[in-house]
Amino acid sequence: MKVALIGNQAFGLLNFRAALIRRLVEDGHEVVAFVPDYTPASRAAVVALGATPLDHRLSRNGMNPVKDLHATWQLRNSLRRVAPDLVLSYTVKPVVFGTLAAWLAGVKRRYALIEGLGHAFIHSDTVKERLLQRSVSTLYRIALGLAGRTLFLNRDDQAAFLTRRLVPSGRSLVVGTIGVDLEEWGFVPPASGPLTFLFIGRLLYEKGLAEFVAAARLIRPDFPAARFVIVGDVDTNPSSVSRATVLQWVDEGLLEWPGHTDVKPWIAQASVFVLPSYREGFPRATQEAMAMGRAVITTDVPGCRETVVEGVNGFLVPVQNAPALAAAMRLFLEHPEHVGVMGQRSREMAEQQFDIDRANTRILDAIELAPKPHGNPAL
Repeated sequence: MKVALIGNQAFGLLNFRAALIRRLVEDGHEVVAFVPDYTPASRAAVVALGATPLDHRLSRNGMNPVKDLHATWQLRNSLRRVAPDLVLSYTVKPVVFGTLAAWLAGVKRRYALIEGLGHAFIHSDTVKERLLQRSVSTLYRIALGLAGRTLFLNRDDQAAFLTRRLVPSGRSLVVGTIGVDLEEWGFVPPASGPLTFLFIGRLLYEKGLAEFVAAARLIRPDFPAARFVIVGDVDTNPSSVSRATVLQWVDEGLLEWPGHTDVKPWIAQASVFVLPSYREGFPRATQEAMAMGRAVITTDVPGCRETVVEGVNGFLVPVQNAPALAAAMRLFLEHPEHVGVMGQRSREMAEQQFDIDRANTRILDAIELAPKPHGNPAL
């Protein structure tokens, strides 16, 4: 069977879909992968996975209907030429316009993967944001009505879409985490030295970055040796922190910012992983940190609360509450023995819940590809 994946970024395809592509190829399927920003290196990496890299012209952000419809029609033409048996679209614009393009191209089996509500549903304070939310809701309602099934990572997001009638009743399914490779992200004992609190992700305000910095400011006078590190880059998303603001925080001595880089060495030297996000689908960075044996502080919101058992592998804090976040950090600073004990519990949870082979089996089952037995059958 020929399977087409439609995403919004080569980086995301290679970092979050590589194992799924390998699995599809191993199971005898032909895979084509559409994203808009291939480089020669990323194109070669997709070929190495056994898939065919193809381009589309949907932009990651922006709401220019003329450009989006033109890109949708071009994608429709590409899909007609490729003639896949099945299309799986993920991230907002590929879900909306990729599903529409697949329907226009006559692809019979169309699936959508919702990995979080996104900026439009988190912010609705201004007239512009409310109009954006209505527009995105309308587009989702149309596109998901054309999808044979919509997959969600958590039940809260599924419930939100069902309540808003964005997805037809009876045509959605919760698949849980997309998983991590537990061998690639192996356990590493926490490093000795000053306690280090690590944030990994796009530098967006809705990821709780302002609260992370405010908590660091509260902690610094009493624990001057504590380290606060953010790994990630600024983004084209409207809620992105500016580069100038991040550099100002660095100049104040509040945190370290190595930029967008390989996260494994930073997790290895971290004591506690921190994600004070306003809402998530099922955060991959948290899963990677847990697999490497790191305690977690995160917010009690959909997508984040699923990663922490309170007081066992970390702590949950209220959203947009820097003092509560600082208080949780203080618990580790005052009781450093929690770092190793809770980190070990995180690794155990990752082994039980985040295995990528089982995660991919759930996805393949959800898109009705009758996955073959894979990995350790005893798991």
